[in-house]
Amino acid sequence: MSQSIAATKNIHPTENGIPIRNLWYMLLYAWNELPDLKTADLGDAEDSPTLDALFALMLTKLLRQRLRIGLGRNYTEAHGAIKAIRGRVNFNESLKRRTFEQGQAWCEYQPYDQNTLKNQIIRSTLQVLIRSGNFGSANELRHHLQMVFRALDGIDLIELHPDFIRRELLNRHDRDYRLMLAICELITQRQMPMEAAGTRLQPTLDRDALTLHSIYERFVANFYRLHLKGWLVTAQKPLHWHETFSSDLLPVMRPDLVLEEKLSGRILVIDTKFTAKSILQNQWGKLEFDSSHLYQVYAYLKTQEHLSDKHRQAEGVLLYPSIESGRLSQRIQLQDMSIRVESVDLSLPWQQVEEQLLEIVSAKH
Repeated sequence: MSQSIAATKNIHPTENGIPIRNLWYMLLYAWNELPDLKTADLGDAEDSPTLDALFALMLTKLLRQRLRIGLGRNYTEAHGAIKAIRGRVNFNESLKRRTFEQGQAWCEYQPYDQNTLKNQIIRSTLQVLIRSGNFGSANELRHHLQMVFRALDGIDLIELHPDFIRRELLNRHDRDYRLMLAICELITQRQMPMEAAGTRLQPTLDRDALTLHSIYERFVANFYRLHLKGWLVTAQKPLHWHETFSSDLLPVMRPDLVLEEKLSGRILVIDTKFTAKSILQNQWGKLEFDSSHLYQVYAYLKTQEHLSDKHRQAEGVLLYPSIESGRLSQRIQLQDMSIRVESVDLSLPWQQVEEQLLEIVSAKH
């Protein structure tokens, strides 16, 4: 799958420093679209100055392609007073509204049309982008979005929520719809209000970090699933505390990834961390790793040690992204426990990004 990218010149970064092309490949992996890096075509999206601009360009591109062949249709729920009997007649509603006197009946029926949930999600997302999208220097994008939005007249607008969109993603859809819905999910995540009280909007970079963390986590998981032959790759698998006395207040332990080599039994517990800084400065000015991240991986390893010899020899990996800041690779040995702090430089040509990820797994004690 690793392919050399021919055009490494003229790399266009987002406001986070990640080249647009790399971010698009990350998205394709995250959506489990098995990207062919030779033929992946970004077109005008290569020059996107912001995340919203990238999402808007790709969404309109996919939607215009779909409009040429026709929007997806399905049976939907409808009701109302109509002249011809259709579906089930609701006699109580007809009598209450006195529709029979007007030569009509209140019917509940299922038309086969375009006003489906997936199309409602897409049109509602377009409205969100038109109102509040941050397109940087690509100001003309709002006009293109409005044109596509008008092409979807007749499709209802609905309230959006990422979980709601994710459930729709689980349904069987054509590839273009899966990609459009996945883009809608990310856009909706970026528009969610802050949890804290008040009217101030969350800063753009904080919103981007939340969105990129989700992309980064899913990208790494699906990349390893695809490329690691002879390994069992499990994402978000709950681990048991194996406590002597149980408590309902114990938090769930759920590492991002557990990798197990089938032949050797070697186990890697990987937690991906998309944060602004992987090394934090404490109150005395000393540079140090984020203690909460280390405690988290330590708990994952320590609570599983008694299960078997391979669990006692398991290795923890904190995997951070970096942007043009060099490679971070340090090993911490705590008695018999080994924890590595690694980074992958997302600003490099894509082939090198993939090589770094594979090197992290191949590195031995």
